[in-house]
Amino acid sequence: MSHNATPQPDTPDAPALTPEGYHRGLGKRQIQMISIGGAIGTGLFLGAGSRLQQVGPSLALVYMVCGIFAFLMLRALGELVMYRPTSGSFVSYAQEFLGPKASFVAGAMAFFNWAMTGIVDITAVALYMHFWGTFASVPQWVFALIALLLITGMNMIGVRWFGELEFWFSLIKVAALSLFLIIGAAVLGLRVPVGGETTGIHLITQNGGLFPHGLLPALVLVQGVVFAYSAIELIGTAAGECQDVKDVLPKAINAVIWRIALFYVGTVSLLVLLLPWQAYHAGISPFVTFFERLGVPGIDTVMNIVVLTAALSSLNSGLYSTGRVLRALALDGSAPRFLTYMNSRSVPSAAILMTVSIYLVGVVLNYFLPTQIFEIVLNLASLGILSTWGFIVLCQIRLRQAINRGDLPATTFPMPWAPISAWLTLAFFVGVLVLMAFDYPNGTWTICCIPVLAGLLTIGWKVFRQTPASEALPTTVPSIAQTDDCVKKH
Repeated sequence: MSHNATPQPDTPDAPALTPEGYHRGLGKRQIQMISIGGAIGTGLFLGAGSRLQQVGPSLALVYMVCGIFAFLMLRALGELVMYRPTSGSFVSYAQEFLGPKASFVAGAMAFFNWAMTGIVDITAVALYMHFWGTFASVPQWVFALIALLLITGMNMIGVRWFGELEFWFSLIKVAALSLFLIIGAAVLGLRVPVGGETTGIHLITQNGGLFPHGLLPALVLVQGVVFAYSAIELIGTAAGECQDVKDVLPKAINAVIWRIALFYVGTVSLLVLLLPWQAYHAGISPFVTFFERLGVPGIDTVMNIVVLTAALSSLNSGLYSTGRVLRALALDGSAPRFLTYMNSRSVPSAAILMTVSIYLVGVVLNYFLPTQIFEIVLNLASLGILSTWGFIVLCQIRLRQAINRGDLPATTFPMPWAPISAWLTLAFFVGVLVLMAFDYPNGTWTICCIPVLAGLLTIGWKVFRQTPASEALPTTVPSIAQTDDCVKKH
């Protein structure tokens, strides 16, 4: 089916269509769990091991600071979505408030982000599978390919299936972290030895304090921690296919800050109170390390299944997001027109398969660089994340300026303390880029890649820019009030 065709419902009682032609197939239950799951990903389950090894207990402070600015970015996105929900997310807002060139850069960098993130995720899946000795002889790239094929199939079926799969993925992650927090708190409170070590605050004070390697390593690590929060903006894209945006979104966004405090700051604090920070290592989930030291048979296997779920969840979210972002670019004339294609279930299948083709490069990299690939791609993904978040905040600033001029009506979910909070958030993102340069060699080389990326973006704009392909869609996208009326009529 071409982008000019009317998408057909995949069930007789299919929900209303969005202005972009998607189904409003995501319910309150799914959106709320997606917002939770987006804040819990591979960066915590796998990345925390190497991060603790690098900076020790100060990792909790780094998570807290990064979490605050990530939440402010999310509030900026929330104000944009309440102004006008769209499955094109920040790409659509960049088009409206910053112009077509900014929209192209925003979309291209978001695609770059998720392309790199997807490679990280399929690498994580392979690493987790090697936890079991039975699979030790299976090449890493084989597991990466299997994971990719599985998640691609689920994304092609329809948004309801994506939402349901992500709901259960997120539920497993939340349940597992909650179980760890309960068990860990009980072990700490009852002073139960872990691996022969007595638990408590002395594990921090007697092992170098909060900053065992000094302040600079903790500052440099900020860019790696930013990656841990990289999927929280997904809720803005998913809101475009939500059945009741106005009621669900503000509650889901406001709850994110408490989840960050509990699941990141609380979890890392508990980890360093249960074992010396030197006990955690790169490539091994810190949760697996804890349960192994605790001596409970089989628990480490269960936790490894959970972290495997987290990686699959992130991969699932990445395919969903890039499919919508690439199609938004194509409709605006900033990407090849074939990417506007949607299948009979209102899924942007061409855009999703384009992303899969990039992920296949990750499978190849897993063949040639099985040990270095995780850290290399993690740093590259950070550039895309910072770019995406920066564009979101810039769009919110322009939206608020238009509201203050009286050109647009005020939203019901304004970003707190704007515009000061918005400018501070942007300054923080710039600071993260500067700190990346000191993370030699990966971070330094990543910064050196920026001119190359700029050149590729310039070439891409000249090659792909064409007449917008969105003539099949309404010339103006309805506001949230108009969208609510449309939903009620259906």
